[in-house]
Amino acid sequence: MNNKLNLLGTLLNPPSRKEIPYRKTVVVIPTYNEVENIDRLLTIIQSMDFGLHVLFVDDNSPDGTAEKIIEWKNRGNEDWIYLIQRSGKLGLGTAYVTGFKWALKHGYERILEMDADLSHNPCDIPNFLKAAETADLVLGSRYKQGVNVVNWPLTRLLLSYGASLYTRTITGMPIKDPTGGFKCFRKEVLEALNLDEVKSNGYSFQIELTFKAWRKKFKIEEIPIIFIDRTVGKSKMSKAIVKEAILMVWRLRWLSIIGKI
Repeated sequence: MNNKLNLLGTLLNPPSRKEIPYRKTVVVIPTYNEVENIDRLLTIIQSMDFGLHVLFVDDNSPDGTAEKIIEWKNRGNEDWIYLIQRSGKLGLGTAYVTGFKWALKHGYERILEMDADLSHNPCDIPNFLKAAETADLVLGSRYKQGVNVVNWPLTRLLLSYGASLYTRTITGMPIKDPTGGFKCFRKEVLEALNLDEVKSNGYSFQIELTFKAWRKKFKIEEIPIIFIDRTVGKSKMSKAIVKEAILMVWRLRWLSIIGKI
């Protein structure tokens, strides 16, 4: 209980801007049918006043997600909101790769990734930026201080926690939450990873990038977060995504053994 209270305190009292030397920072957010979350998400980020830029990568959402983002951008000529519209539902991994390449091309020094559904609390972003002053890759961990997940059914929690244990066992990577999708990269990490060689496209994408960064000896730090399951919209989890993650772990292990990573 005390750990959870401490985490809540972190959310409610993030570091002030004076505590974090400014770096040009963008948050990359893939979207598919997230129109119900865009207003709340951008309102929170706008209120934080940390000079953040936001890049949405939308996979041709039929629910009007892109139109909602454009409405926000045009409302006050917002120069901190950007949008890449893709031709179809091309997958999470390729969305992030597209966003990361755009961020590197435009000279961002810190690149965050997070979900659009508010399961990742935008108020945690200052904590990531503070940790990134000394770490190359900062991971938001649901399992660093116990289990900090809200509103998940037991089956989903067991799947996630089991996947973390499975990944650590097979790869040897000492990360408590390797499947999490709330991260902050220094640009040097993404530049070193060769994004064109990223093979995974579902949630195994998270494992692949973290593993490759770890193998390249970048400094990785996990910070605790509280993950709150989405309240609107539908989860993108599927059996195919789970299968891809199971196989990807073994592929990464084999490539590391033969010296390809």
